[in-house]
Amino acid sequence: MTATFLIVGEALTDIVVDVDGARREHPGGSPMNVAVALSRLGHDTHLLTRIGDDARGAAIREHLEASGVRLTSGSSVTAPTSTALARLDANGAATYEFDLVWDPQPVDLPGQVQAVHASSIGAVLEPGARTVRDILRRYRESATISYDPNARPTLMGDPESVRTEIEATIALSDVVKASDEDVAWLYGTEDVEGVVDSWRELGPALTVLTRGDEGAVGFSTSGRVQVSPVVVDAVDTVGAGDTFSAGILDALAAKELLGAENRTALAVLPNDEIADVLQRAVALAAITVSRAGANPPWSHELT
Repeated sequence: MTATFLIVGEALTDIVVDVDGARREHPGGSPMNVAVALSRLGHDTHLLTRIGDDARGAAIREHLEASGVRLTSGSSVTAPTSTALARLDANGAATYEFDLVWDPQPVDLPGQVQAVHASSIGAVLEPGARTVRDILRRYRESATISYDPNARPTLMGDPESVRTEIEATIALSDVVKASDEDVAWLYGTEDVEGVVDSWRELGPALTVLTRGDEGAVGFSTSGRVQVSPVVVDAVDTVGAGDTFSAGILDALAAKELLGAENRTALAVLPNDEIADVLQRAVALAAITVSRAGANPPWSHELT
């Protein structure tokens, strides 16, 4: 089933530095990657972000247009486009340094959507974070709310200070996904599953923990569900978590579980159905891992 999505958050230029020092640039940003992934899967996807009127902004617009993402009119500004310097280690994992301004203008947003997704820096960096939360509150009356904290320590600062904001957004959400590394940093604990399970007490029906080569774990009123990873030859992990988030939403759309009217059905989703959702997300993320950069799959690539 095709759904209409609104994605809210940063789009920027990733400046990737390989382990051998080689540099390359391409469009990036966690929310933008989710928007691209959903659009490539055939969904009507709108993105509220902030990109400049420079060459980097033009490259982002071209990337979004090529993937079919609709950029909201308030997303373009007369300013430089934000950047993220991503340094890859020998395993392809990235660490980031940011040059980012986040003050989105929420004009001409779509009236009816089945789901709204927020993630990463855009949900915590002021002044834009307040705009993001206002949008989530507004759409919650009619849409499913999805959230990925996607921790960025170099911008988010002290984990104790940012946890309050993150938990406030979790409380507005129906579906929350985080990586084990994110949770360990945010809470300073090895019991990352316990944390993600406990988030349901704040309001979400489904919380999900990704565990790299250990697959993913989901928590709901039906209990705990774990799925195995899809093993591939990894090129790098850039955008894998974002594709996973898109995979969850794509699977829920296929099951006709998006929209506020389906909130009760989502809350009582049985374990085998949750496993289906997680397996879809794992499979899509594996494709992104198998190639360079945040390059999620198109629907025609899937079997």
